[in-house]
Amino acid sequence: MLLRKYAVLIMSAMMLATAAVSHAEDDDDEDDVVSKVPAQAQICAGCHGPDGNSMVPMFPKIAGQHAAYLEKQLKNIKANVRMSPVMMGIVAPLSDEDMAVVAEHYAKQAPRSTPSVSNGPGSVGEKIFKTGIPGAGVPACASCHGANGEGIAPGFPRLAGQHANYTTSQVKAFRDGQRKNDAAKMMRMVSAKMTDADIAAVADYIQGLK
Repeated sequence: MLLRKYAVLIMSAMMLATAAVSHAEDDDDEDDVVSKVPAQAQICAGCHGPDGNSMVPMFPKIAGQHAAYLEKQLKNIKANVRMSPVMMGIVAPLSDEDMAVVAEHYAKQAPRSTPSVSNGPGSVGEKIFKTGIPGAGVPACASCHGANGEGIAPGFPRLAGQHANYTTSQVKAFRDGQRKNDAAKMMRMVSAKMTDADIAAVADYIQGLK
């Protein structure tokens, strides 16, 4: 039943991606992004989009992400260090060289942001991102991920423009011990001090960063 659920989600994502590509091809100002996707990365396009700007909130945007970070995540998933039922079967046949090609392709793509729903300038989300939650011992997200969410390569990923749903799910996964591939347990220690409301607010703010 679980596998069937994931299959449905992946098929839905592929349909959305195909629709997006068709739209892009109709625009004379758009490049034919599909033809530029390396063979090793074509399977990724179904969920993450040909240019890495996923249209489905549960699948992360990986356009502009640090290549070294993307490569590490792929290797961690293949080695079952990072658990991902959707990704495990996809990365299984990839060699280290394949993963490097995929990572480099998406790192070179231009990221696109999505407006925040309610956490813009002056919001709780902005305060957590820029100054943390001093009373709870939560450091500013910007201290590791950059003032504008651009990330600090290679260990700290780009966050700017990421789907709020995805960011929320990953921070909670760290907090709940479902994800454990953070260096020195940093994200696990930080997320343990955050409430659901804290996480939702900062994730919404991050979604609007460019």
